[in-house]
Amino acid sequence: MALIVQKYGGTSVKDAERVMNVARRITDVYKAGNNVVVAVSAQGDTTDDLIAKAKEINPDASKREMDMLLSTGEQISISLLAMAIEKLGCPVVSLTGWQAGVKTDSKYGSARIKTIDTERLMMELDNRRIVIVAGFQGINKYDNITTLGRGGSDTSAVALAAALGADLCEIYTDVDGVYTTDPRICKGAFKLDEISYDEMLELASLGANVLHNRSVEMAKKYNVKMSVRSSLNNNEGTYVKEESQVEKMLVRGVTRDNDCARIALCGVEDAPGKAFQVFEMIAKAGISVDLILQSIGDGKTKDISFTVAEGDLDATLELLEKNKSIIKAREIKSTSDVSKVSIVGAGMVNNSGVAAKMFEALSDAHINIKMIATSEIKISVLVAQKDAEHAVNAIHDKFLSK
Repeated sequence: MALIVQKYGGTSVKDAERVMNVARRITDVYKAGNNVVVAVSAQGDTTDDLIAKAKEINPDASKREMDMLLSTGEQISISLLAMAIEKLGCPVVSLTGWQAGVKTDSKYGSARIKTIDTERLMMELDNRRIVIVAGFQGINKYDNITTLGRGGSDTSAVALAAALGADLCEIYTDVDGVYTTDPRICKGAFKLDEISYDEMLELASLGANVLHNRSVEMAKKYNVKMSVRSSLNNNEGTYVKEESQVEKMLVRGVTRDNDCARIALCGVEDAPGKAFQVFEMIAKAGISVDLILQSIGDGKTKDISFTVAEGDLDATLELLEKNKSIIKAREIKSTSDVSKVSIVGAGMVNNSGVAAKMFEALSDAHINIKMIATSEIKISVLVAQKDAEHAVNAIHDKFLSK
């Protein structure tokens, strides 16, 4: 008897028809002799609707009360799904995050799971019940409800699979696997049969929206075998697991991330510790920096360019302007009209010439590169946002055309 953990996103349970579809999928797995635990997101646009309701009452509501409100979305989903499973004649119980033993830290709105007390879960499984758990939520040491932030239900599912020692964690969504790039912008994109944790983590961090990077981090840490597949068909999905022993593809995927902005500090004093001074200031403000480029300098001044999330641009500029006398930059420039385009592949480690091939693709497409960053299994470039889609297609054709 296998233990299967499944996760269904909001689009998978957005209306009564889809709730019944999910219920049938779950009961089919259960009737095949498996134990089943399911993490569920709020239906459709429920979370956005709840946020809108809160803003009508108090635009500055505390994060604690927002978590109390937003957690109700998943409670609606799990109860409706449990009712559907009851209708199909299978034993089932729905549990909120705290009832399922999900313990988190106290960072409201973006809490992290610390432990899962599996006693209640195991009792229900021992009684051969299907267990439906509210994703995206838990409880802190003060017995207050917390939510896990963006991608929280993915993280809930993987955490449950890790805590229970599940044989497989299936992430059901509205796409039928992990593609080499976004098929909506590249006709040549194709689905991968499998991908390594490291590759998936890079893709998730660089703009691929199939899985949240925190869930992949957790899956890698606890060696949870994952499958990404569609809730709308029976197609085989993509397995996310440790690297296979077969020969690796040179490049596994191409991503585009429009959520970025570039800041340039021009004419900064060319002295030891200046970069530390700038980025420590930004880090203390809780702002994450991505690509960084520093000019060689002429012994007197240098330029430092870096990227942040577009939503952090105004706050970063305000911070830098406030401390301009300390930074001693001649000028501070910024633009949000940029995109980050990246390639990812474990096969890049032992192959030279990958960067040159990527740059050739962009050159042939007459696309200018503004910044470059590399690691063992990724290369990222910053390009004008108007060129991003063209860049993805050019790079995909160069590395992954069939």
